[in-house]
This record gives sequence, C-alpha cells and structure tokens, in this order.
Amino acid sequence: MPRVENGEVPVVHMAELRDPDSCATFTSNFGRGLRDHGFIRVQGHGLSPAVLDEAYRACQEFFAQPMEAKRRLHVDGGAGQRGYTPFKAEHAKGCGVPDLKEFWHTGRELPEGHGLAALYAPNLWPEISGFKGSMLAMYGALEACAGELLGALTVFLDLPEGALTGLTRDGNSVLRALHYPPMDDHTFVPGAVRAAAHEDINLITLLVSSTASGLQLQRRDGSWLDINAQPGELVVDSGDILSRITNGYIPSTTHRVVNPAEGASGRFSMPFFMHPRPDAMLSVFPRFRQRGYPTPAADIVAGDFLAERLFDLGLA
Repeated sequence: MPRVENGEVPVVHMAELRDPDSCATFTSNFGRGLRDHGFIRVQGHGLSPAVLDEAYRACQEFFAQPMEAKRRLHVDGGAGQRGYTPFKAEHAKGCGVPDLKEFWHTGRELPEGHGLAALYAPNLWPEISGFKGSMLAMYGALEACAGELLGALTVFLDLPEGALTGLTRDGNSVLRALHYPPMDDHTFVPGAVRAAAHEDINLITLLVSSTASGLQLQRRDGSWLDINAQPGELVVDSGDILSRITNGYIPSTTHRVVNPAEGASGRFSMPFFMHPRPDAMLSVFPRFRQRGYPTPAADIVAGDFLAERLFDLGLA
C-alpha cells in the first residue's frame, strides 16, 4: 500500500521508480493512489529548489505590474493558451461566476519547420529579468517528471509500452503561473472563490508547492480535504483526458481553491498540465471497452476536445 500522510493523500518517492528492485512497488502505489484518491504527493522528482524560487520571484514581479503592462501580453481570441489571462476571465464549467485569479501560460517551443509548429501559438515574454529562463527550466523539468510518471502509469494500466507517452510527444502541455490577489473590496465577487470546483482537462497535472494554502480535493464520498504539500513535493492529479481514455477507470479529480479565512493574503501556485499532441486521437483503450465498463466515449481528436473545454471555461 502507498504511504498515506496529510489526511488521506498517498506519498511516493521517485527514487523507487528509478530502482529496479522497487519500481514495481512505485508503479502500483502511484496508479492506485490516482485511482483511489485522485491526488498523490511525489517526492524526489528532481526539480531544483533554486529554479522554483527564481520562477516564483519572476512571476511575482510580473503580476505586481500595473494592469496596463500586463494586458499588453494578453492575446485576444487566443483562448488563454499563451501569455497573460486577466483577473476574472476564467470560470469553472457550468459556474455562473468567475474565478478570482489571473494567470500566465508558457507553452512548448518548437524549432522552425516542425510539423506541429503551425498549431501552437508562440510564447510571449515580459521584459523581466530571469522570467523566460526560469519558465522554460520549470517546463522542461516538470515535463520530464510527467513523462516518467506516465510511463509508470502505463505499466499499472497494463497498456502497450508508449501508449501514454506517445500521445504526449511534442504535446501541447502548458505551465501555468497563477496569482490569486489578496481578498479585498476590489477582488470580491459574491459567490465566487479563487477556483471553483472543477476537473483538469489534460492527462495528469503536476503542481509545485504553492505560497499559501487553499487547495482542496473532493474525496470519492463528496467531502472535501485540505491539501497542503510539504516544501519540495509535487502534487499530481488525474484529468479528464486520462479518465476518458481509461473509460473512468481512473476518474478525473475534482478540486478547488477556496478563499482564505484570513481575508487579505495573496497566493501564487504553478501547475503543469500534461497534454497530448493536438492531432492525437483520444480513443478508449481496448481493455477498458470490455464487459462491465460503461459505453465508451466516442473517439475525438485532442485539439478538438481541448477547444470544446476551453469554450466551456469562457476562454474561447
């Protein structure tokens, strides 16, 4: 059984995955943790604390700028895929009030002439020292870790080698830097929270340590659990695409970010969303089409699925 701490969130260590003698144990614990709990805490992932600290420093400097400066890096009609997305622009699916947040997206950078280059919007970069370098360093480290975790999950699900990592090769993964401003009369919206209950769109999400509490997981029984990762840990959760292609065997994780009890404090966090390539076909794997499983969802191209969900969130 995976080690369980912090209430009910299992904990695994990447050193076990890289050790032939304990790899099978890690694979089982990681897969069962996602399936049964929705969130899992990952230690030993290899992301440098110095890189994380520099990324947070650069992001805090960016978000502290006047709105006019930030809006110059907002792309109208860009569905929030790159650059800046303003405060209260996004809402959870089916929610009538906006989330109380603003954010920045860094996406994949492809060489000129790459077959997918025309499908990806170019990254935008503010004139802030260290911003570009730290964001790209974070992106690379978290993508490498996510690839290892998807490899372990492939074994747990008894899928062909590369079944998951093949979907994400040169995929449209996104690093999001989030700022939840201090709660005051300017930011308050009746009935709104920092992030209303939702599920992520992608395969898996890797979330580095945030600067303040507020993240909550919805347990399988519907109750809510505070998630407070320790410094240096990642929190990993499962998204809608993973749930879709496993026909619900690994459900997507419902979570939210609640408003602070103390009222005035701000919050920064940085999730990495592991996405497939836009041209990848999302099809339920044959082993999850057998008797006892629900009727499988229809095949859909990943880019079309993402566009539908961005529309639901008010970003397209």
